[in-house]
Amino acid sequence: MIEHRGGCHYGRVRFRVLAPARLPVHECNCSICAKAGYLHLIVPRERFTLEAGEDALVDYTFNTGTAHHYFCGHCGIKSFYRPRSHPDGISVNARCLDAGTVEGMDITPMDGHNWEQQYPAGRAKHFPA
Repeated sequence: MIEHRGGCHYGRVRFRVLAPARLPVHECNCSICAKAGYLHLIVPRERFTLEAGEDALVDYTFNTGTAHHYFCGHCGIKSFYRPRSHPDGISVNARCLDAGTVEGMDITPMDGHNWEQQYPAGRAKHFPA
């Protein structure tokens, strides 16, 4: 595990996350992820630290209200959120990580259009990263 840093476009939201140098990420085809171009790096909550910008975050929920989609109220970028699939974790948008620490990404497609079939127990059983 190494420390990666990242944030929003505006620079107000900043975080750090512990993850491998080569990132296992998921590309979801659900309506919100596909439109945002989000690449999920899902980690346990204790491996994520919000360093700045909590006051700039806006929380968007829909459907079951379980997922909390945080985005910067200044630039609109969603650099991380609390996913429905891993409510005790954080999904970091790998595209919001600063350059210099990521050696590469292994991208796995995820069928978020059929979320209930993807996660029949209502949530994932493990953390991919």
